[in-house]
Amino acid sequence: MIKRYTLPEMGKVWSEVNKFQKWLDVEIAICRAWNKLGKIPDEALKEIEEKTYIDEKVVERIHELDKIYNHDVLAFVTAVAEQVGENGRYIHLGVTSSDVIDTALGLLMREAIDILLKDIDELLAILEENAFKYKNTVMMGRTHGVHAEPMIFGLKFALWYEEMKRNKRRLQQARETISVGAISGAVGTYSNITPEVEKLALEELELKPEPVSNQVVQRDRHAEFMTAMAITASSLEKIAVEIRHLQRTEVLEAQEPFKKGQRGSSAMPHKKNPITCERITGLARVIRANAIPAMEDIALWHERDISHSSVERVIMPDSAIALDYILNLTIKVLKDLVVYPERMKKNMDLSKGLYFSSKVLVALVEKGLSRDEAYDIVQRNAMKAWDTEGLMFIDALKQDKEVMKYLTEEELNEIFDVQKFLRNVPYIYERVFGKY
Repeated sequence: MIKRYTLPEMGKVWSEVNKFQKWLDVEIAICRAWNKLGKIPDEALKEIEEKTYIDEKVVERIHELDKIYNHDVLAFVTAVAEQVGENGRYIHLGVTSSDVIDTALGLLMREAIDILLKDIDELLAILEENAFKYKNTVMMGRTHGVHAEPMIFGLKFALWYEEMKRNKRRLQQARETISVGAISGAVGTYSNITPEVEKLALEELELKPEPVSNQVVQRDRHAEFMTAMAITASSLEKIAVEIRHLQRTEVLEAQEPFKKGQRGSSAMPHKKNPITCERITGLARVIRANAIPAMEDIALWHERDISHSSVERVIMPDSAIALDYILNLTIKVLKDLVVYPERMKKNMDLSKGLYFSSKVLVALVEKGLSRDEAYDIVQRNAMKAWDTEGLMFIDALKQDKEVMKYLTEEELNEIFDVQKFLRNVPYIYERVFGKY
């Protein structure tokens, strides 16, 4: 992922230094396992532990050797073995490249998920805070982009809160799924290594063994991680799209923060554009797109090929970095979201009270009319109010003799009470947050 969208902590996880450090962690864990089994002498292990390291210069050396070998794992093994000398021969003993790469990748994915989970916890706190901050802020609910019935602004945050809880669970499950390693040699049969080495090494790395590895950790695991990120990104886009719609000039019920000194347009100084939410939308597309090749990586030839390798070098860092970035963008947007309750009320009035139509319909049915009869009466008056300038829906109903045959003026006035739409909101809050 380009530097513009890379936050320091997540960027460090996917840096080359950290990748090769994880490879080294796996190699040393294997050496320690061999040592416990009597294969590597104590003094050799001590030298390996003390002399091997990864920094930028070592990374440069690995790249130099890779140009010769055209094999980055062999280049890595040679580079760290050079640090040790004669006892460097014990590094990579009995294992194959995928043992190191896949096991280390499990460590990298786990680190990345831990950062994402921390981001989500911060977002959940802000969503809950806003849900209660706006629990009495009445606004128009919309279906198909058209006024439907009144709701409260806080319910949007409650809904997003529940969805992000599900995303958190998906990532937690993905963390469990990818926290495996395989140190089983070529085609996964332990031909030059023992299951005991794998067991000891993975215990040190706090990973579980892949039950059947056929040389590689199975890529359905990685696809689960990638799809969990894709779904999370889609939820963030859902939030961003809602704010983008609410920020439209004709609506303007909420808008993303516009900081001092910010400029919205190179040509139009008046502009306040939802560029942050649009960036969230755009990067969510990238993350979703990356989930497709992750699923295509599941089907490798026979015991393995490396068609997945080049793909994963791009999609995993890019997706994790992008998701971390847009999670933080969403946190910033919602933390300083600008809300216009008066505009919400003004927009509700545009409907001329037509959103009470469902309640009038129910009232007429309860008076004995068939649903079709009641629907026709209500629709007729709704269309009349909509098409007549200055005529409110309640006044159209009061002018209709057929309506007034069944409902008194007092009953109509009682029906036209916005709070009746909201009487069960506390129930929803109790269900989501356990309080109201």
